[in-house]
Amino acid sequence: MNQTELKDFLEEQYLKYNVPGFIPADPISIPHRFDKKEDIEISAFLTATIAWGNRISIIKNADRFMQWMGDYPHEFIMNAAHKDFEAFEEFVHRTFNGTDTVFFLKSLQNIYQKHGGLETIFTNAYMQQGSLFVALGCFREIFFELPHPARTQKHVANVAKKSSGKRLCMFLRWMVRNDKRGVDFGLWKDIPASALMLPLDVHTGNVSRSLGLLKRKQNDWQAVEELTANLRHFDPNDPVKYDFALFGLGVNRDIKI
Repeated sequence: MNQTELKDFLEEQYLKYNVPGFIPADPISIPHRFDKKEDIEISAFLTATIAWGNRISIIKNADRFMQWMGDYPHEFIMNAAHKDFEAFEEFVHRTFNGTDTVFFLKSLQNIYQKHGGLETIFTNAYMQQGSLFVALGCFREIFFELPHPARTQKHVANVAKKSSGKRLCMFLRWMVRNDKRGVDFGLWKDIPASALMLPLDVHTGNVSRSLGLLKRKQNDWQAVEELTANLRHFDPNDPVKYDFALFGLGVNRDIKI
């Protein structure tokens, strides 16, 4: 395909997958259950945190997470006492265990009680230098400002050490993008969609290489920068909209080149 054909192909696939019918089978279905901004943010962040592996398992465990918070995640986070957190010591999703869960909840409580919430942290950090890379680093620093188990650090991407940051980039896509197609939320207004970075995983990486959009072999932050830069040639204002196309093509294996 030449560049014009490739753009047309990606646009076609983006329109195919970025539809409300995409929601029920995707982890984004969890935050779509809520109407309150803070409930959406918190449920989205926690769901994105465990979004690796089988999607059915992700949704099942994220649903359990919300149930244990009484389906009022913001109210729980703001008001939970030590004994309320203890119940989550039994929560497990793959390598994310009860120790990790309890710290995540305590850190979110600290973020909402003392830092103005997730949006405030990401937005303020982004506006310092206009860089999502900087924002991700600042967020991680604040997230771990409380005493924490060393093992839990692996569950928040460190892009400074070349992590692709897939789950955080996906969470930010959910919060920032607003193309009025009903999938992403567009709740955060002060980070532009043009600044987002593509959530890179095995599926999107393989498809991107097949399409000639990505040359780097590792799925790391350098690959995220390369791929997102190439997608900006097709849509500089909203490059990560093509995440729908690349992910859908990879999962459904209906790519024909």
